[in-house]
Amino acid sequence: MKEQSKIPTSKVKRAAKLIGTGAKVGGNYVKYYANKVIGDKNAKEKLDKENAEDIYQSLSELKGSALKMAQVMSMDKSMLPKAMTDKFAQAQYNAPPLSYPLVVKTFRQMFGKTPTELFDSFEKEAKHAASIGQVHLAIQGNLKLAVKVQYPGVADSVKSDLKLVKPIAMQMLHMKEKEIKQYMQEIEGKLLEETDYVLELKQSMEVATACSGLNGVYFPKYYPEFSNKRVITMDWIEGMHLKDFLATNPSQEIRNRVGQRLWDFYDYQVNELNLIHADPHPGNFLFQEDGSLGIIDFGCVKRIPKDFYTVYFQLLNPTYHMNDDKLKALYYKLEFLLVSDDKETEELFFTLFKESMDLLIYPFTQEKFDFADEAYFDQIYKKGEELSKSKDVRKGGKARGSRHILYINRTYFGLFSILHELRAEITTTTSFDF
Repeated sequence: MKEQSKIPTSKVKRAAKLIGTGAKVGGNYVKYYANKVIGDKNAKEKLDKENAEDIYQSLSELKGSALKMAQVMSMDKSMLPKAMTDKFAQAQYNAPPLSYPLVVKTFRQMFGKTPTELFDSFEKEAKHAASIGQVHLAIQGNLKLAVKVQYPGVADSVKSDLKLVKPIAMQMLHMKEKEIKQYMQEIEGKLLEETDYVLELKQSMEVATACSGLNGVYFPKYYPEFSNKRVITMDWIEGMHLKDFLATNPSQEIRNRVGQRLWDFYDYQVNELNLIHADPHPGNFLFQEDGSLGIIDFGCVKRIPKDFYTVYFQLLNPTYHMNDDKLKALYYKLEFLLVSDDKETEELFFTLFKESMDLLIYPFTQEKFDFADEAYFDQIYKKGEELSKSKDVRKGGKARGSRHILYINRTYFGLFSILHELRAEITTTTSFDF
């Protein structure tokens, strides 16, 4: 991995970077139309690839919330062209790391010491680098430690970054500014929390303790004395990232076992703790050959309000799906339907959301579900593509769905995607009390 010696931190420099990227994308479209005129059948594929390269390169250099948006979008295969989701997925594992002198500067600011003065040993080259921070291996006595260092300027640039990225997101999601506003506010709040390493340390210790009794799931121990608002230190826990785990060709039994543990972990959080580890990209899980599952990074935790929880998870209640009037009442509470809707609009959105939600909750309605089912995922991607292109969905120009749904649906989509890659067949019951 090539190191990055500097991150643009001022609003002007970060804006200039994105404006320059916009110019490159515009040039790519000029080439696309020229290629299309001459009958190039691969013109669209070339356009998507070039745009993916240019946008990812820019976001990688900016890091922070700009790169985080790429990470989020890579998890939804129906949101962007395949070339982009494939490229943006790199943000889940290995973004270009920060150079060591900047790491030293952070330690001097936060601890008044260099990394090698604070720890017995500290590896200069990052083991992993993602959107908001990078991880170094350190040794202290008998402890093998993972030290996560936040990139400079990340916390200060969240709000301005989202303003810069919003037009790109609006274009990619086919949404207008007033439609996307409440969701951008939810994203901003979560990103600000993710840059608060003091909060992340507290959440990590809370969830790890609460879930410590789950079978086959393990968490690192955290060290407050080596942590602060820009650095978090925890045990270095062993395990493979998903792609490396799958490369070992695990048996179906092991795939099912680790898939079940992943499912049970999420079910326990939602229904017992009323919160959720809302960043379920593969880089946050470590897999063992015996099917054990290590879970890291609790920077993005969505706490589910009790009144919302009792309404939203009734979507899994089969009695609602047998009664359109009861289901419509539920949809109004969840803001899928709005009191300002006329009868035609109500019927339109009721049908759209019923079809979409029936697909998303289908695994919950089965005693066992095989996430290797390609037909099921093809239906989800197809429905997502239909909704993103539908002019009817834009009718009225109003946002649909409570802001609380954003991170919960994103989490389950990410969970389903991992289970699909595992090709796991598991028991998909829920402990939600109907």
